[in-house]
Amino acid sequence: MDNTYILNVETSTKACSVSLNLNGDLISCEDIVGSGFSHSEKLLPFISQTIEKSEIKMSDLSAVAISMGPGSFTGLRIGVSTAKGICYALGIPLIAVSTLQAMAFGMAKKIKSELYCPMIDARRMEVYSAFYDLENNLVRKIQADIVNESSYLNFLNNDVVFFGDGSLKIQEIIKHKKATFVSDFHPSAKFIGDLSYEKFRNSDFVDVAYFEPYYLKDFVGGKKA
Repeated sequence: MDNTYILNVETSTKACSVSLNLNGDLISCEDIVGSGFSHSEKLLPFISQTIEKSEIKMSDLSAVAISMGPGSFTGLRIGVSTAKGICYALGIPLIAVSTLQAMAFGMAKKIKSELYCPMIDARRMEVYSAFYDLENNLVRKIQADIVNESSYLNFLNNDVVFFGDGSLKIQEIIKHKKATFVSDFHPSAKFIGDLSYEKFRNSDFVDVAYFEPYYLKDFVGGKKA
């Protein structure tokens, strides 16, 4: 079997992450989480470091996979434009992976539950969220939710893990024996890599020229990503 190297890029939140997978297996990763940097400062150095540590050349890449959102408008724009540039230069396909689906896949490796609800902070009392089962199937579509005491009650007949920085908003609001909260969990290119190889094998690519991130909401100016 030919070696399939996929570069995975995550810039949808305050995490900036790059990983490289060989035939679906992680071989290198660079991660940072915080607010004291911009994705534009970190992304290209992370890509260079990831490639260098893996002892391959950029020309060895088979595809680039990008976290498609929802999330930060500026962060997503930087990640997607960088991924497109690499794909154009090398003539390789672009793969798009849902940020929330990748988060759910990663959390399922850590905690077993009936349902997973990844959450990304969307300002004020709003979060981007979705529900997935243990097999990473989408149970409820991705949407922007305004959180209150009655939010998600129809899902709490099952054990649910709420996680991501958005879950901080609901820990003190939703009190239920079926709910577990993990706030210190962030998107990572490692989780994208778990899903991108399967998309590559199925030729599930997006159009490099016309693909746009899944912003979910209109852009509102704020701090740099």
